Amino acid sequence: MNNHGAEEVNVLRLTLHGRLVGYLAGFQDGRNVLTFADEYKSDAGRPTFSLITHPRFPRAEKLIAEPWSRNHKLHPTLSNLLPEGSLRELIAQGLKVHVDNEFYMFSYLGEDLPGALIAEPMEPDEVPASVLFAHGQAKAVKFEKDARENKFSLAGVQMKFSMKQQDGRYNLSKGDVLGDWIVKTPSTKHKDVPLNEFTAMSLASMAGVDVPEIKLVQLDKLDNLPPINLPDEKLALAIKRFDRNDDQRIHMEDFAQVLVKYPHEKYNSASYEQIGKILYNFSGDGLADTQQFARRLLVNILLANGDAHLKNWSLLYSDQVTPRLSPAYDIVTTSVYIENERQYALNLGKTKEWNNVTYANFEAWAKRAGVPWRAIKPHLNDTMEKARSLWPEGIKELPMNDEHKDRLQAHWANLQNDFRI
Repeated sequence: MNNHGAEEVNVLRLTLHGRLVGYLAGFQDGRNVLTFADEYKSDAGRPTFSLITHPRFPRAEKLIAEPWSRNHKLHPTLSNLLPEGSLRELIAQGLKVHVDNEFYMFSYLGEDLPGALIAEPMEPDEVPASVLFAHGQAKAVKFEKDARENKFSLAGVQMKFSMKQQDGRYNLSKGDVLGDWIVKTPSTKHKDVPLNEFTAMSLASMAGVDVPEIKLVQLDKLDNLPPINLPDEKLALAIKRFDRNDDQRIHMEDFAQVLVKYPHEKYNSASYEQIGKILYNFSGDGLADTQQFARRLLVNILLANGDAHLKNWSLLYSDQVTPRLSPAYDIVTTSVYIENERQYALNLGKTKEWNNVTYANFEAWAKRAGVPWRAIKPHLNDTMEKARSLWPEGIKELPMNDEHKDRLQAHWANLQNDFRI
């Protein structure tokens, strides 16, 4: 092949559970192309890269038959693996690249992404000729070496870090060491967020929501944090990573990835009906996962959490192939931080107003999602029974500050009769 005048390209090898998925080529002009490997496309028992590539999913074979090409931003399945907000800015600043240079950030963070996907830079002579031929006059070039440490990626807008817990201390993940806890530091914008989230997640667990292990951790137990501004608060929130099991990676993806939406579309491009329908039709236990999903929807309303957007619901592939609803995460009483907040994140049964929602809205949601209402209502009844019997006393022992507790309890009193506590 004559490379004279060929466009230079960096190439990443993408693997999942030690098996080749494909190649991500990043061009100098910002274009990036994901090409699936023939061995991945032809493997009926392949590990699931995304639900849209699962053999049972409509048009999956057609979707992976052709390269996925984007300009500047990565395809949403990959773009959603990168952090948002302040954490993204911190990483971009450290790498001295623009915050929209997603390919470069992805190449830097590729060894500790959420889930099990690994992206590794390839040497030019390792890149298959077929990958280069697919892009016309392309010439693979060597990645510039980057010696920076602390490579990690966690989607989300809060400052949060993947850390390894040992002997009661938490260290920022380095090199080949996988973090086993997500640690969220206090916010400089909002007061007592770790205490708020710990309380909301604890109340959710009392009402039958599946949550991971959580802890409040003294800030002086966190080692090797990057230079970030912290308020005069003493506690961070630690959440056990459910996409890690010791040193094993468990693949996962959020519903922005499943629905092929970019992070900026997470509030306005889908509904809870769509999520329910996908869970019911494609989960390894569609009924159980949809029942748990309905329970969480109700708990988010009860807890005045207006931030349960597409990225705050995920699928977990514990057997490498079959999707299941992941444990809950990012449940926060957001109304105490947002003046006059009255809505949850996505549409449910023709309303987004939590002070208006009743069983009738949930019944409409179930009908539109194709889920039998008779299988959902008992779980909503059980959620209400647990919340009404356990929360009024339980909240007294939880660490949410008193002002926030008062506002949450006032929210309970303003709900419709069906859901009033």
